[in-house]
Amino acid sequence: MHGEDVTYAYGFWFLVLVNVGLFAFFLLSFLTPVKKREWRSMGATLAFFVALFTEMYGFPLTIYILTGILGSKYPALNPFSHTSGHLWLVLFGGGAVMMTVIHLISNGIALCGFVIMWKGWKLIHGAKGTLVTQGPYAYVRHPQYSGLFLVMISMLIQWPTIITALMFPVLLYVYYRLSKKEESDMLTMFGDDYRRYLEKTPMFIPGRRGPT
Repeated sequence: MHGEDVTYAYGFWFLVLVNVGLFAFFLLSFLTPVKKREWRSMGATLAFFVALFTEMYGFPLTIYILTGILGSKYPALNPFSHTSGHLWLVLFGGGAVMMTVIHLISNGIALCGFVIMWKGWKLIHGAKGTLVTQGPYAYVRHPQYSGLFLVMISMLIQWPTIITALMFPVLLYVYYRLSKKEESDMLTMFGDDYRRYLEKTPMFIPGRRGPT
């Protein structure tokens, strides 16, 4: 699967199912949807990971498109080997060292994202309906979504595709809208306490002051 002598390192649909299943398990555990709008956002998120792992192991649509456009100028002798699926390696001429660095960076970012999501989930479930402003919530109002964005960014670094690159800004907007609706609910529940928290705590990115 990983060797350059493999002419077509795709069609591994079992790996697609396993990886999608694992990510779906963690996402549904840490971001358990309750309301209809939350299920819609989660559906779009799962579609991102289905598209990602389909291209990683199943069918390399991005590579087909790029080879179709570039033809003989495409910078890989065997574009459908698994190594050539790492587009950063292909486009910038990197080798094993670059692949290792990419994996270390992307896996590190993904781990940070999942840890933030887990800590946020733990605090929310331990609060029993009270307002949470400590831990990661002291830095951003929606740390679980911030963690999810980090996981998505890590996948874009490790295995960029046309579809996921197009989906990512759409998902940012989807979760921005969802966050605004959730904050409206929180204002109804906690009133001035949440308003003060909202005014001093950024939404997704630590250090960005203000209500957005």
